[in-house]
Amino acid sequence: MTAPKFTTLGCRLNAYETEAMKALAEEAGVGNAVVVNTCAVTSEAVRKARQEIRRLRRENPDARLIVTGCAAQTEPETFAAMAEVDSVIGNTEKMAPETWKGMAGDFIGETEKIQVDDIMSVTETAGHLIDGFGTRARAYVQVQNGCDHRCTFCIIPYGRGNSRSVPAGVVVDQIKRLVQKGYNEVVLTGVDLTSWGADLPGAPRLGDLVMRILRLVPDLSRLRISSIDSIEADDNLMLAIASEPRLMPHLHLSLQHGDDLILKRMKRRHLRDDAIAFCQEARRLRPDMTFGADIIAGFPTETEAQFENSLRLVTDCDLTWLHVFPYSPRPGTPAARMPQVNGRAIKDRAARLRAAGAAQVDRHLAAQVGQTHDILMEGPTLGRTRQFAEVTFDAPHAAGQMLTARIAGHDGGRLIAA
Repeated sequence: MTAPKFTTLGCRLNAYETEAMKALAEEAGVGNAVVVNTCAVTSEAVRKARQEIRRLRRENPDARLIVTGCAAQTEPETFAAMAEVDSVIGNTEKMAPETWKGMAGDFIGETEKIQVDDIMSVTETAGHLIDGFGTRARAYVQVQNGCDHRCTFCIIPYGRGNSRSVPAGVVVDQIKRLVQKGYNEVVLTGVDLTSWGADLPGAPRLGDLVMRILRLVPDLSRLRISSIDSIEADDNLMLAIASEPRLMPHLHLSLQHGDDLILKRMKRRHLRDDAIAFCQEARRLRPDMTFGADIIAGFPTETEAQFENSLRLVTDCDLTWLHVFPYSPRPGTPAARMPQVNGRAIKDRAARLRAAGAAQVDRHLAAQVGQTHDILMEGPTLGRTRQFAEVTFDAPHAAGQMLTARIAGHDGGRLIAA
């Protein structure tokens, strides 16, 4: 029996869940299959998923082709209508052992082509924690899934459902196992990480989870947080930033825009000054803090002046690692019904944002030259600083090793160790 092949598109959480599906498929005895775990964050992501499906069918003409993930959840009929596709399964179904048991062997039996239920009815996280997903350097731990907010541009709640949290005790036990396996860094992941705990008894906050992990897992060298909504940062999270050196000085912020009117039309919960104030306070508490951010270019109704407010936000917040998204309408979202910005203008604005981000990266890297950094090796000659900058080495080192090195220079994208 041929083991199934998996392709992952989109976010780190998707990659995490692919590892869970691999284990479920292997346990069920699934064979001769190709599984595509899709992303729905933009129209371009859906287009790429369709393109990948056609390519994989050409390369695997006799395999059963299964499509899952957020795009499959939000547009099951789109993928079921593709001649290349045999099965479409939803985000809840892909984590269920019975789904894979129904596809066991070489798929001699028939299953229903679309297996996608109402994601909004899901109230718990699936029991699919994976010990050791990631490189030998770091492991990723899913602590939350779904989102209760309804930003006007975003389709993800309809792919992921409402917010639900993994209990703190379960998270701590998993991280203890990962540390025992030799992992020096753990990254907490989720769809809306700062909403963690709202559905748990006592409604704890993300900062409570962070402090609990650091207290109960003293041998964990590094704890890193993925993307957060800065307006939801709680007091204990700020306390951890100020007082816990094992919490990495790097936060990726879901900012999306720098103009107040556009932020309101996006149905975001913060204003421009809130973002700036958060960055200033976090950096006051932790002077070596660096920020990444998601920013959308060309949101409907965006004028040049409003775009300039986003562009200035890059320096006003002193952002370093930008994820720039050219806006694309997602059917079913309120923003898709708003007056759209010209496509060429969107492309130009995205390019200008990326150029501003590249200048910020260059500035950050140049400031590290001559400094000494603690570095976690990800591969033989590549590691990362605590602020998430990549560092290259001449001599090889073991992946997962922690070492200290002086920075001799940079090449515009990476630091170079002496």
